[in-house]
Amino acid sequence: MEARSIGASPRAAAPRNPASEAAARRTQRWIRAWVLLGLAAYLLLPWYAIQDATWYEAVPQVFGGAEGANGLMQAALQGRVWLFVGLAGLLVCAIGAWLPPGRAQGRWLLAGGAGGALGLALAGFAIGARGWAFAALEARFGELGVNQFGIGAGGFVALCALVLLAAFGIARLGRFKGDLFVAASVLGCGVLMALFIAYPVSRALSGAFLDEDGRVSMAAFLARVFTERIWGLGCLAGGVRCGVAWNTLVLALLTAAGTTFLGTLMALMAERGSRRGQGALRVLALLPIITPPFVVGLGLILLFGRAGIVNQLLESLFGIEPTRWFYGMPGVLVAQLFAFTPIAFMIMRGVVQGIAPSLEEAAQMLRADRRRAFFTITLPLLKPGLANAFLVGFIESIADFGNPVVVGGQFSVLSTDIFFAIVGAQYDQGRAASLAWVLTLFALGVFALQRGLLGKQNYTTVSGKGDAGIPMALPDGVRRTIHCIALPWIAFTAVVYLFAFAGGFVQTWGRDYSFTLQHFKTAFALEWGQFGLVWAGTAWNSLLTTLKLAGISAPITAALGLLIAWLLARNEFKGQGAFEFGALLAFAIPGTVLGVSYILAFNVPPFELTGTGLIIVLCFMFRNLPVGVRAGTAAFKQLDRSLDEASLMLRASTSQTLFKVVLPLLKPALVAALVYSFVRAMTTVSAVIFLVTAENELATTYIIGRVGNGDYGIALAYCTVLMILMSLAIALVQWVVGERRLGRRGTAPGHQGHHKMEGLA
Repeated sequence: MEARSIGASPRAAAPRNPASEAAARRTQRWIRAWVLLGLAAYLLLPWYAIQDATWYEAVPQVFGGAEGANGLMQAALQGRVWLFVGLAGLLVCAIGAWLPPGRAQGRWLLAGGAGGALGLALAGFAIGARGWAFAALEARFGELGVNQFGIGAGGFVALCALVLLAAFGIARLGRFKGDLFVAASVLGCGVLMALFIAYPVSRALSGAFLDEDGRVSMAAFLARVFTERIWGLGCLAGGVRCGVAWNTLVLALLTAAGTTFLGTLMALMAERGSRRGQGALRVLALLPIITPPFVVGLGLILLFGRAGIVNQLLESLFGIEPTRWFYGMPGVLVAQLFAFTPIAFMIMRGVVQGIAPSLEEAAQMLRADRRRAFFTITLPLLKPGLANAFLVGFIESIADFGNPVVVGGQFSVLSTDIFFAIVGAQYDQGRAASLAWVLTLFALGVFALQRGLLGKQNYTTVSGKGDAGIPMALPDGVRRTIHCIALPWIAFTAVVYLFAFAGGFVQTWGRDYSFTLQHFKTAFALEWGQFGLVWAGTAWNSLLTTLKLAGISAPITAALGLLIAWLLARNEFKGQGAFEFGALLAFAIPGTVLGVSYILAFNVPPFELTGTGLIIVLCFMFRNLPVGVRAGTAAFKQLDRSLDEASLMLRASTSQTLFKVVLPLLKPALVAALVYSFVRAMTTVSAVIFLVTAENELATTYIIGRVGNGDYGIALAYCTVLMILMSLAIALVQWVVGERRLGRRGTAPGHQGHHKMEGLA
């Protein structure tokens, strides 16, 4: 009544909010920009990829009638009328883009974006280079007189625009709390994972359900999976070998437990131990990850093989006859511990850094000694990192191919059986797909177990409050235990790599140990010719190609992995569990199967990528994506949501909060993702061995070729160069990214101060 008396109306408009209006204008600009970008792709870029030419070389043809024409010309002049679907979708989105923000705008954007993208996708998969891609379609509609080739720059940009506009429409309809950035991230990442993980893997796995005549048969699948070789348990009765499934499972559990244990010990020693020698510790801890896997196997064979130094010493000192005891489960287990402990170390180091010292100090002020504070406060807060490190170690082990091949002997695992089923004389794709199904189910089981153990527990240790506490020194007993286990392991690592490093500097290992640099000269010689510097060495082409492709893939992989981790940790949406498992699926599939999957999926339209460097980059990205996701997930569990909420309350957008508040606190996870993505791209073998060509030869395939020819000196010399280059790359990444600063005073200089604190408590 009082309001009416002074002239107010019950229907008076709410007060203007300048910040909300500015945010609305900003989102409107983004929507319109993507509409214009999609239309520009239809008009200014070649729609299809041209053989033996890049997209910018085809730009002069975009307004003509040749194969490099734009999408509009292809649809109007060359009879590819299905391309009008995407153009119509963009025009529908254009109508919605000029509507005010709201549900009406959302309906227009969703209808145009989803309709255009799905129409183009269906036409792309249904119509290939020879007309209809499926015999059923040709039988139903008759022969198609028009064909199409692999998608090019114009088609790619237009599809991206349509997908993002559909995501904006979903957000405008109230999903994802109306946040356009979150909606675009979820839908964009989901489409990428579906296209480059689920689609190729499903192409490979579907072979398990086809019989010899190519018909779908569940009986064929069951007959391939439930066999004595896979699930046999004869070892329990009379010493007969176990089935490859049990071999794989036991090996993976032992490897995951061992790598998590060793990685945690080294992370505690690096972050809570003495400052002296920490640089050397980090270098030695990461050595196995910067080396091609067969180098570790070769070094171990030189030590423990039948003619290795250990067996020779045992024979000379104790008269023990040399045997092949190392080949099999012991050798594969040791090799995998070498290979995958660094991953656990990188994950656990970030988690240990994130533990707030104030929690430990509070326990000590309540009269808990350091030992009790460690086991009741510090160790429980490591659970997210321990679970993630165990999961990654398990999946890495079951998908590992190189180590079982080198030192496995007669010990068979699923990954090696898959490899020989594909490349062997039998070429049984159905059997390989059936074995890959078993690996996928193992990975899914451990993933579900991890989620069940962690549940909804909270492990937040980094909040918006100041925390300048001093990290608690390790209890004396824990410190001595860590030193007794971790230091010998690090020394063992140094010995193995000393053998591998020395192999490139001798004439012939085992016969002529005289010093030489000839191997390096053959691989990396530089000469002055008539026109300047000549890269005369035989290894330069493969090295430069590998550096280029790894350098492109690593930052994209790290960014995508951390973005997916943020979506999983800070947002809730339907299908989140499937979204997370999709991000891990590439690890559950052996690299060999993933490489074959890419050949099967991307050798025909709409994505003709086989033989290009892009398919190798994509394989690198999605093969290595899970480590960034798991490292980011463990780090996000330690960050209080109030940090995000405070930034949003101060009118920052979601993207500003992510890049200016959250990302600086994720530096350990970012380093882990960058380093792992780069070095795995430099050293991977199984995933890309079927994808390389003469123009895109990689370092690992060059080394394998040299080993096959018996040129071990050149192979080891190349490995030495790779180790040096990747060590420099790791140092550069750590220098550029920097350390996460949490406002703490640093590690206590000694144990005496902590004893005094306990006394004061």
